[in-house]
Amino acid sequence: MASTPVAASGTFSLGKDLEVHRLGYGAMRITGKGIWGDPPDREVAKQVLRRAVELGVDFIDTADSYGPYVSEDLIREALHPYDGVVVATKGGLTRWGPDQWEPLARPEYLRQCVHMSLRRLGVERLDLWQLHRIDPKVPLEESLGAVKEMQDQGLIRHIGLSEVSVEQVERARAVVDVVSVQNLYNLVNRKSEDVLEYCEREGIGFIPWFPVAAGDLAKPGGILDEIAKEHQATHAQLALAWLLRRSPVMLPIPGTGSVAHVEENCAAATVQLSDEEFAALTAAGA
Repeated sequence: MASTPVAASGTFSLGKDLEVHRLGYGAMRITGKGIWGDPPDREVAKQVLRRAVELGVDFIDTADSYGPYVSEDLIREALHPYDGVVVATKGGLTRWGPDQWEPLARPEYLRQCVHMSLRRLGVERLDLWQLHRIDPKVPLEESLGAVKEMQDQGLIRHIGLSEVSVEQVERARAVVDVVSVQNLYNLVNRKSEDVLEYCEREGIGFIPWFPVAAGDLAKPGGILDEIAKEHQATHAQLALAWLLRRSPVMLPIPGTGSVAHVEENCAAATVQLSDEEFAALTAAGA
């Protein structure tokens, strides 16, 4: 896929043996409102997934809680048997209704999460399974001990974490080999800067969720607006280009339920910021 726009994002090897393009796709938005139930049009959702792959995306991030289950089902319907596409999923959140999320990371529940994701995605092994949230009621070591057992059984290839601190990553690494961390991070929200820097030092993939946020920087006449016009790019494309430039371990996963938007997001990989532009955006968003 050397000629695809996403190829311009470069590659990263998860766990040093699972190479993916650095610009991926987040499959949360192909569900219903509140990340609950079916999307308005299941066929359109499948078109979005297929178009992302046509444009070079080979890293798709989902979770059993998206829908719940809807996102995984759609990915299988659209892309199985995947043919070089890595589907990463997550478990450890329960859903009671639209926009309601509750951590549950007891070992028996995580085993169910993994086995059901295997079944829904139609695979014998999950390339990357991520603990969606640490459960404050369950010791992290107990949760990940069960995940390590499933990895040893061949059900999981690589293990990742989501919304964690540096201290929590280090605790987790005493139990499992952590190949990725998925935290909220974007041009205007850098509360996880220390986690990103830790991941960069340790060669761990950093997956920023909510990657295209630009906040007040997107106002007309601002620095983001000026640079976007210079590149004939959108604000979202600039936000993604900044992330890709920010760190070699950065793996943005912009999500959308629109074919036009997935095309726009994938084209962000071809936007090359100058040193001055990158520095200006970095300073403005800090």
